[in-house]
Parts: sequence; structure tokens; C-alpha cells
Amino acid sequence: MKQTIKTILGLLVAFVVTGCSSFYENHLAICGGEEVRIVDMSKSEGRNLHEVWSWRIDEPTEGLPAEYSKYLMPLDECKFVDGNRKLLLTSSHSAVVLLDIKSRKCDFDARVPMAHSADLLPNNRIAVALSTNKKGNSLEIYDIAQPEKVLFRDSLYSGHGAVWHAERESLYALGYDVLREYKLKDWQTATPSLELVASWPIPIRSGHDLVKVDAQNMLVSGHEGVMWFNVESGEFEPFEPLKNTVNVKSVNYNKNLNRLIYTKGEISWWTHNVYQVNPDKTITIDSMNIYKVRPAW
Repeated sequence: MKQTIKTILGLLVAFVVTGCSSFYENHLAICGGEEVRIVDMSKSEGRNLHEVWSWRIDEPTEGLPAEYSKYLMPLDECKFVDGNRKLLLTSSHSAVVLLDIKSRKCDFDARVPMAHSADLLPNNRIAVALSTNKKGNSLEIYDIAQPEKVLFRDSLYSGHGAVWHAERESLYALGYDVLREYKLKDWQTATPSLELVASWPIPIRSGHDLVKVDAQNMLVSGHEGVMWFNVESGEFEPFEPLKNTVNVKSVNYNKNLNRLIYTKGEISWWTHNVYQVNPDKTITIDSMNIYKVRPAW
């Protein structure tokens, strides 16, 4: 019994020491407007939120220049990366930021016009998808150690998705009407690039969100609904729960939990609601213009 008590106390101390750097399958990052919040969905419903962490774009942040508060408005992506220890944030104004959750320090920042999605790549590099802008419509590669410096750029009209697929060692990128697969090239050098190896027209208009579900399947959202994409066959098929749901801005599905969490544009491009299926619930944040949500699972 004494040993059990010591073990429990040790776990509690470890949790206090690590603070909010440990996130679990019920934790959800919610972003939009001027802030990102992490809530415990298992303890949240309706307007009653159990918030475990939050950050505002105008708060003093070590490593982040003060002027970035205007470049980050509004936030449009808040992806857990690096073992859920960091958040990769993008803004459709003109920025991408890598934020350490526990220390609240900025590990990387870059001015990127109409950034809509990003992901970490091997060798501490970052891929960013840029949407419609005279300096956007592209896929760009950065190195965390070289803020602001574009290492590689490829054209991609209305770039909205960038997802690293570790098992295939491929980067997938979503544009307005196309999904692409890239391989890393010259990655151990100072001049890395991407090699386009496959491209598929998407069967829905205006590609918007791209997420990996498992080693074989991804989800693609567009104006008219959400589709499965099989990386082995290159085939698309309707994702039944949201096949006719318009303007899905972010979609997240966990096969093991059979849990779906998503947002859709309900007030112009944003919403006050986050929807979850299994268990079914809606959470509402009246004070926040929500764009995307990302789970820690």
C-alpha cells in the first residue's frame, strides 16, 4: 500500500512539474482570431469549458518579435507536433510560429503570406502551405534554425494543407483542386528541395483541410463535403458522416476511438461551435471566432 501511495504521489508530482506539456486524447487545441486554447473535451460541453492552457498573439513571448501580433491575426491552424510538446501555428494574415507549450517560448517564426497549414519535417524543417496571395499560392520549406529564409518553393494554387506522412516518408500538400505527394530531395544538404511524385485531382471543389488518419488513409475536406483518400490506391470515396456537410474547415477522426471532431464555416469563414461525434456533443465559445481544431490524440 505504501509503495502504491508513493507511486501515485510521484505521478502527481511529475504532472505538476511538466505542467501542460502532457496532453491526452481528450485534449483539443482550438484556434481563431487572436488566441489558441486547449480544452479537455471530456469535461467540456455547451458553454461550460474545461480549459487547461491558452495563449494570445499579443502576449509577450520569448523569441517572438512584438510586431508578430499583427501578422498572426487571425490564427487559422494550431497543430500539435513534436510529441504534443509544441504547437505549430499559422495565420492567414502572414505568419507561421512554432510555440513550445510548457515554456511558452517561440522556437521559430517566419513571415508567410496567407499561411493556412504547416507540418514538421525531418531534420527540423517545416513545410507551409500558402493560400491565395500575390506572394502566396505555394508550398514553402523552412529550417527552424533559419527563420524567415525560404529554402524551397513550389507553386500550389490556394495551398490549404501540408501533412507529413512518416510511414511513406512523403509530404502531402492540398491545393484548390489537387492533392500532391512529394518526396524529400537533397535533404541532408543546405539546399533541400521537394520532388513531386504523384498528383490527384480532388473530386470536391475548393480543397480546404487535409489530415492523416492512419498509415493508409487521409481525409480531405472541401466546399461540398469530406472525402477519404487512400494513399496506396490514390482513390477518393465519401466520408459518410460528413459527405454532404459544406464548408468543413477542420476535420479530425480517430479510428480507434471512432471519434470525429470538426468545425464548419457558419458565420462567414468562422464559427463559435466545435462538433464532436462519439460521444456526441457541441461546445460553444461565443467570444472566439473559431477556425480550426486539432486533437492531441
